[in-house]
Amino acid sequence: MAQNNQRERALEVIRENIACSGHHTYVVSAGGQTPRFAYTIGVSESIGVELILAGAIFYMKDGLVTIINEILAKMKAQPDCEVFEVDGQGSFTPREVHSSWAQELLLGALDYYQKRDIRVLQIVPDKAHWTIDVPDMSAPWSAAEEPVWQWLREPWKYPVPENSTATTNLSALRGNRITEAARWEVDEWEIFAGAGPDVPKDELRVDPLGTLLATDGSPARVLNLEVGTGVWRDADSDWHPWRKKETSGGAGTGD
Repeated sequence: MAQNNQRERALEVIRENIACSGHHTYVVSAGGQTPRFAYTIGVSESIGVELILAGAIFYMKDGLVTIINEILAKMKAQPDCEVFEVDGQGSFTPREVHSSWAQELLLGALDYYQKRDIRVLQIVPDKAHWTIDVPDMSAPWSAAEEPVWQWLREPWKYPVPENSTATTNLSALRGNRITEAARWEVDEWEIFAGAGPDVPKDELRVDPLGTLLATDGSPARVLNLEVGTGVWRDADSDWHPWRKKETSGGAGTGD
């Protein structure tokens, strides 16, 4: 009964937002192993398609809603446009989403419409704003092709908590080689491409640990760290123990 009441309240909020602004934007925060994503509900009623912005950790949460709102406005004004510019956020290309992705991620929209399938377009950021958590949703869902998103169906296979997170930098999230890692809590890491203390604050992000483990070829050394310890990797990709300096505020450097 409580679950039914909660569902009805959620549906009522969706209906109110659609009535007020033409759509509801559902932001699903990164939790557990899966990256954050945002999608619309209600746009099908006006332009025949819903939108999803998956991953894209380059952008902060509020930025996702702004991007979706601006692209929707442009789509309605320019239905044949193939690339949409959003001031200060770059350009975005809409791409048809395979139904297997929609059935995994747009559960709220499917529930609202009481359908098993709906047409969806993925909003794909340009190269300058791309990060490793942006999947190609035009192809069928595949753990092998999109390892960052494998946890949608695959069981968690690492000997650490499923909700583990990593403070990291945009360089690492663009696929550059990870060179530093430290474990500060049972479920909290710092993992950087480059020197952690040199990372500007506006390039820091907190992401599921699974995102980085899925794209770096040597997760075992990072997973086996004791709390309060770290490692760094040299040019030959060999890992070395690291001892935190008294004045260091980040992952630091090797001894």
